[in-house]
Amino acid sequence: MPVGIGYDIHALVAGRKLILGGVKIPYEKGLDGHSDADALLHAIADAMLGASGKGDIGEHFPDTDAKYKDADSGVLLKAVADIVRNARFEIENIDCNIIAQAPKIGGYKRKMEARIAELLDIRTNQVNVKARTNEGLDAVGRKEAIATQAIVSLRKL
Repeated sequence: MPVGIGYDIHALVAGRKLILGGVKIPYEKGLDGHSDADALLHAIADAMLGASGKGDIGEHFPDTDAKYKDADSGVLLKAVADIVRNARFEIENIDCNIIAQAPKIGGYKRKMEARIAELLDIRTNQVNVKARTNEGLDAVGRKEAIATQAIVSLRKL
């Protein structure tokens, strides 16, 4: 069973919407990045590409390309799903961590799971989102950033 791992981290900055797992979360800051900076969807995309042997998100959607400026990461994730399906794989399972000191993520986990499942055309029970803190340590613990991790298992068709 092919397995891939993904990781992403973005700084929290004023003047941006906070979008994680395709869900808008009310907060005074958002994630800084070239696209909408949805770190969770980026980590999932990287894990899917890794499991299928198709590179990484930066190769497919470089931040040097103006057409991805402020891009909806859900659209990018759907494009990654097409790459994975064209390589004759289907998603078995997705497990994710969101590491954030603030805001509190727990109340949004089920919405994120449903949105990720919808974007990838899989069942909600194939997606698991967990929330963690960094216990006040490092940039995440100081509320300066949010990090994400994802592991994806695929099945060869």
